[in-house]
Amino acid sequence: MSDLTATNLKNAHWETHNDVKDGKKQPAEVDAIASQAREILRTVKVQLQVVAQSKRTVLVDVINFAEK
Repeated sequence: MSDLTATNLKNAHWETHNDVKDGKKQPAEVDAIASQAREILRTVKVQLQVVAQSKRTVLVDVINFAEK
């Protein structure tokens, strides 16, 4: 299993999208995957909002997610 990064998340999204087009996955399965991806992105957004409000430094995990 690869690390969770923005690039890997995007690639997984497009792979599942193409799997639906190719008939390898059902739309409901891909919808569930997309929902999980949205929750991950919301969590990162909340982390950044908390950092901004508290004037703390951004967590290394958030930077790694965005940059790798």
